[in-house]
Amino acid sequence: MSLKITVIGTGYLGATHAAAMAELGFEVLGLDVVPEKIAMLERGETPMYEPGLQELLRKHVAGFEGSTGRLRFTTDWAEVGAFGDVHFVCVNTPQKHGEYACDMSYVDAAIASLAPHLHGPALVVGKSTVPVGSADRLAGYLAEHAPAGADAELAWNPEFLREGFAVQDTLHPDRIVAGVRSERAEKLLREVYATPIGGGTPFVVTDFPTAELVKTAANSFLATKISFINAMAEVCEAGGGDVAKLAEAIGHDDRIGAKFLRAGIGFGGGCLPKDIRAFMARAGELGADQALTFLREIDSINMRRRGQMVEMTREALGGGSFLGKRVAVLGATFKPDSDDVRDSPALNVAGQIHLQGGQVTVYDPKGMDNARRVFPTLGYADSALEAARGADVVLHLTEWREFRELDPAALGEVAADRVILDGRNTLDPELWRRAGWTYRAMGRPTA
Repeated sequence: MSLKITVIGTGYLGATHAAAMAELGFEVLGLDVVPEKIAMLERGETPMYEPGLQELLRKHVAGFEGSTGRLRFTTDWAEVGAFGDVHFVCVNTPQKHGEYACDMSYVDAAIASLAPHLHGPALVVGKSTVPVGSADRLAGYLAEHAPAGADAELAWNPEFLREGFAVQDTLHPDRIVAGVRSERAEKLLREVYATPIGGGTPFVVTDFPTAELVKTAANSFLATKISFINAMAEVCEAGGGDVAKLAEAIGHDDRIGAKFLRAGIGFGGGCLPKDIRAFMARAGELGADQALTFLREIDSINMRRRGQMVEMTREALGGGSFLGKRVAVLGATFKPDSDDVRDSPALNVAGQIHLQGGQVTVYDPKGMDNARRVFPTLGYADSALEAARGADVVLHLTEWREFRELDPAALGEVAADRVILDGRNTLDPELWRRAGWTYRAMGRPTA
């Protein structure tokens, strides 16, 4: 008999995982404590923008023509406990307010709510990013509070989703990590992921602590690489170098590689910033704080980029006050192909300039509604052209394809002054200069 799967938490991670499990052929029941979110998913609508996810939902949620009907949703914990053989916990682990540490309250609440309903053998699989040591504690809680006792096992299977590529990353992952304590748990996870494993995806079996560390270690490495090239951009600014050419040259070294070496205004989103801070906090609790002190500087470099973009804008406007200056900001999300504005460098820069008196107008292809909720006092436009209308300077802050394909001449017709600052180093300097623009990019004073 085929395994039945539940997914607890239907946000970005959970909604994607539930739809992907249905695509892999399983009967899936998703749970959330927010009824409005469940109603939205039952209508085949996603709680966030993610390319391909809505189409995948409608392929499996009942009620759509041609749907398999393999994917359902509920708010009932008893129904979840009775239905599932494997329960994936996909709830949020945000940064604690006023602290670096990870807030485990959502994970703890999910396990506490599920445990009393596990009357038979079950595997509970954590996918959330948690501090090392959490799985051991949660496994003990399950064994003590589930009616099934030791037959209610825990495993840890970290997620490695990239926003904008989440569906692809779930169905065709570059690796699957399984932190397990028994052959049964490993066997069940191998059964769940049989399709990608059969397609060549590596299946890495570890203990609990290693599985918990993989995601935070990977994110810390990526953050380090991004902040490294941004630190080099600062040196290029001071020394007259071109950070794009520098990155190209060192990226040809196979030991380094070219990925994540594009200098700009830094990283944001709901993962990298909070994950490296939580990693530092947990290392301190374990007495290994000195091992991760370098991450504090990584974080500092990253946050400094936002202020540097503000100052570059001020210089482009003559070096004085922002009062009375019109600034167009292209981009609000922290990255393209997403509507996520959490800790967005683009929106942070826009907000800083606005608070200093600038008249800021923002346009983003997908993030407008979320941006308005965070910064309702900013101006918003329905297109890049409208955002740039009357602008004294245009800031390119999120590397959407739409912005790379803009017609510089058309934009120049509506802007008050043809000055563009490329905060992502993805525009073609020569193309813009030929259209009469003054082009400036971070870390490229001579480009």
